[in-house]
Amino acid sequence: MLIQFIIILFSLFAISRLRSKLKAKEIDVKEFYLWLPFWAVTIIATVWFRKTDIIAKFFGVEKGADLAVYISIIVLFYLLFKLIVKIKKIERDITKITRELAIKNSRKN
Repeated sequence: MLIQFIIILFSLFAISRLRSKLKAKEIDVKEFYLWLPFWAVTIIATVWFRKTDIIAKFFGVEKGADLAVYISIIVLFYLLFKLIVKIKKIERDITKITRELAIKNSRKN
């Protein structure tokens, strides 16, 4: 029961942070509506955790909590992949800009 309370409290905190980030223009509406359902589903699944077992059985998993862990791992690996790709692109862009600046500065001297 305590873990359910902690998960719900954290999810509500995350939603409040989402709202404040949106108001501060640190995230756009698209990102807000991408994350909001995630936290809402987390709250719903925590409150009605027995219902998640029905969904899990449909996917061939014994418990809803196990299904949540499997899905979380898959999503985390996907996000990690996206981050690595983005970091490599940023590194290439920085290298390109640095080269262009070096060439530009060498022509001035």
